[in-house]
Amino acid sequence: MTIFVGNLSWDTEEEDLRDLFNTYGEVTKCTIPLERDSGRKRGFGFVEMTSKSSEKTAIDDLQDVEWMGREIRVNKAEQKDRSRRNNRHHGSKNNI
Repeated sequence: MTIFVGNLSWDTEEEDLRDLFNTYGEVTKCTIPLERDSGRKRGFGFVEMTSKSSEKTAIDDLQDVEWMGREIRVNKAEQKDRSRRNNRHHGSKNNI
């Protein structure tokens, strides 16, 4: 399972996020996406852990907790529906 962490401080680094979740168990992957054009952080991140029980405990304990001056949102990440985005883009060309 992948954990979504939203409303991150703009100062948050991947190492900070990894350290926070390491208190609940081993983190296997941690990313903070950047905006394509500007390279700025987008204000959210993703964390993967080795144990499902550690992931659940981290989600339960960290939801709506103030961290680095922001109240973070922590929940199970949902799969992004790329087909819907692509259909919308292609659909607009056909409606000219």
